[in-house]
Amino acid sequence: MSNGIDSKTKRDKLTPRREPYWEILKKGSAVGFRKLESGDGTWIARWRDDDGKQKYRALGNFERYDDAAKVARDWVEACEQGASPKVTTVKEVCEAYIDALKAEGRRSAANDAEGRFNRLIYGEAIGKLAIDKLKTSAIQKWMNEQIDDDDEADDDDIRRSKDSANRNLASFKAALNLALRNRLVATDAGWKTITAFKKVGARRKDAFLSMEQRTALLKACPEDLQLLTKAMLLTGARPGELARLNASDFDKRLGCLTLRGKTGERTVAISTAAAAFFAEVGKNKIGAAPMLATAYGQRWNKDAWKKTFKEAVTAAKLPDAVVMYSCRHTAISEMVLAGMDSFIVAKLAGTSVAMIETNYGHLRHSVVTTINPAR
Repeated sequence: MSNGIDSKTKRDKLTPRREPYWEILKKGSAVGFRKLESGDGTWIARWRDDDGKQKYRALGNFERYDDAAKVARDWVEACEQGASPKVTTVKEVCEAYIDALKAEGRRSAANDAEGRFNRLIYGEAIGKLAIDKLKTSAIQKWMNEQIDDDDEADDDDIRRSKDSANRNLASFKAALNLALRNRLVATDAGWKTITAFKKVGARRKDAFLSMEQRTALLKACPEDLQLLTKAMLLTGARPGELARLNASDFDKRLGCLTLRGKTGERTVAISTAAAAFFAEVGKNKIGAAPMLATAYGQRWNKDAWKKTFKEAVTAAKLPDAVVMYSCRHTAISEMVLAGMDSFIVAKLAGTSVAMIETNYGHLRHSVVTTINPAR
């Protein structure tokens, strides 16, 4: 029999009090509504275990009785199946996993997982969630937020960030599965269907543009995109760094360019050909003006160049694998082929020496036939 909480009209007439107004769901369980002085209220579930002890779970705010009752029934059912009745957060689940690894003597694995959890879960919204309220959408959002996909990210940056996210997910799911085995949650529905990003474990083979292909590509580009593309071929910089470039960032006297991007700010000495290019492009521009802009005078971004660049690739009859990053890859390859020191190449490209050695070191054994990346 209803005691006055199954409709908003009835709840509005209740007298505020700390003790909830209860309605029985079935023998041993009930859902309650605690009326507040403000006129609002919160919901709570109650369940009696096999020892006769009452267990409670705060449910939060719901507009409809049916919604609160459903959550209460789900919690009671999980408890009856052996899940812990107490609130266990995702952070606590991860901490328990770390402790379990250490207890097994897997100290290295524990340190690795703990580092990932410290960066991505502890102190974050997902870490504060109750394990039984963790949803697939929350984990997918957590995965997507780890992807390096801004204007300065090249294809390999994105690949590497996805590969890293996959490893983070593996540690996270291991912690969640342990919680399931320990009956801290009744089901793995919140994370079972989450899968790793595909085909990101190995660096893809980047398209290298021959001199003929570069000429064809530049010819197929509209004038504004042609300048951006040529700048990449001359410098090996990321497109986002070149989009951020101001006219004042080029020092004509010293032949230096100041670039700002994901690796911070760097000032690099550029080739004679690159210096001549920027001197011409920056002619008569005020210091704060974009060095390279669209036909409408706006700064470039990924949305502005992606479609147009793809159309130019098609018009130039180049392989589908050619993307904007291919220009950066081509420029870096030419630098390495020309015998340039890895430290200098890394500084010019805004990356690490390790990345240059790992991905381009094999080119030192090749014979260079062309040095100037764009003529």
